[in-house]
Amino acid sequence: MSLRVLVMLFLAFVVQSMPDLCTFRGYITALEGEPYHLRCCLSTDHYQRNHIVRWSKRYGPHRTVAVNSSDRIIFNDDAIEFWPIKMTDKGTYSCAVGNQENKWNIIVTKRSEHDCFHPDYLITKEVEVAKSLSINCTHDYYQKEAYNISLFKDCSPVPGNHKTYILKNAVMNDTGNYTCIFFLYKNGRSFNVTKTFSVKIKDTQEIISTLYGNSINYVEAELGKEKILNCTALLMDSADIIYWDKEPNNATNIIIDKKKSIPSGSSGKLYVSNLLKIKPVKEENLNIWYNCTLMTARNSETIRFFLKKKEGPADVSRHIFIIVLVSSAAIIFLVIMCIIYRVDIMLCYRDLIRRDETLTAIIDDVDSLIKKSRRLIIVLSENYMSDKVRYELESGLHEALVERKIKIILIEFTPISNFTFLPQSLKLLKSHRILKWKADKSLPYNSRFWKNLRYLMPAKTAKSIIFSSDSLGNESLPGLSKL
Repeated sequence: MSLRVLVMLFLAFVVQSMPDLCTFRGYITALEGEPYHLRCCLSTDHYQRNHIVRWSKRYGPHRTVAVNSSDRIIFNDDAIEFWPIKMTDKGTYSCAVGNQENKWNIIVTKRSEHDCFHPDYLITKEVEVAKSLSINCTHDYYQKEAYNISLFKDCSPVPGNHKTYILKNAVMNDTGNYTCIFFLYKNGRSFNVTKTFSVKIKDTQEIISTLYGNSINYVEAELGKEKILNCTALLMDSADIIYWDKEPNNATNIIIDKKKSIPSGSSGKLYVSNLLKIKPVKEENLNIWYNCTLMTARNSETIRFFLKKKEGPADVSRHIFIIVLVSSAAIIFLVIMCIIYRVDIMLCYRDLIRRDETLTAIIDDVDSLIKKSRRLIIVLSENYMSDKVRYELESGLHEALVERKIKIILIEFTPISNFTFLPQSLKLLKSHRILKWKADKSLPYNSRFWKNLRYLMPAKTAKSIIFSSDSLGNESLPGLSKL
């Protein structure tokens, strides 16, 4: 086999495999509220070299805007991801790499509110009785990202602990809708992606009469206008009948119109349609199940239609009014509560921030007293040079050394061998005299020490300050005194 033939076979294999990764249909549908992805379908030569994918969205015939990434819209290699996709995301998207461009028209369908699946998003499986029925919850794109996968039949969990597949011989009771739910986690939020199989089991002995359509349908109707529900069946026996069972039975605006049977070739099969006409739609016709039943000699089959009111601009305005009203009431309530409990709120606020406003009053008083003082007495003792008087000491030294408004008096209480505890600014003193306390106990008031201290103090004519004779002996003087 030549090399050219091998290359052609390889390319054909790649193209056949790409539908799992790429979507070539011009129109594609997505379900509102679910994560959705769209992969740019590139030719094989783009995969073999570096490339940049440019995504854009068309707004009208003459306006195209580049799609930018955000918390909800993410670019992942050649794919664009929506977490989740919204109704506003519908439109025409295109991806371009070099001169190659692909386009899609995304149609976003509103999510079903009454079921775990949407009737328009079903994968049909027809299996004969006693043949192998296989259902496996796998996803080509989100399989690895799913932190949990669950399987449901007709919106009820399939028996079995975290069962994600079914492999058995089919029986008639296996007919139903099987929904795989993939649980994802992105940007701190949880998301669900659904994949539903509509399984129908066929009897191999004979083909039976059957109804066409989904077993459960949700239909919107507008008040005051006509609504038609169509029920079509394939009849294999002329004795089989199709009929509507509506509620309430006393409705006068409902008409049943049975269309003529349409033969299907020479096989004897008949297609029969029954139309339920509601003209006009009233309030009593809404939020009711309308059942179309096919009755045969062997069994019966029913398709159900739920008629709900079509949301209009008036309903949206009403919802907005309710939201505004509730929000206003909540704000008024909060304001009233803040006024009533304002004292408790402020006390709680103070406890949280732990701020003591009285400290700043204290500091202003210290500064005021220092500025009024004329002498700064410093006791050269490590016990007195504590953090409690550090601010007063630094402020006093500033007044003495910079402002030169205070004179300094140094007292050596005990012999000093280590001077590291003293402020560095004391070295700036050009000359100073140190009074030394040499006694082991208190000295009398007329001793030499107290006379020298009085000499260094400013003169006062009356109400002179009298120092206690045991002040230094009991180490009760503060580290800094203002006089």
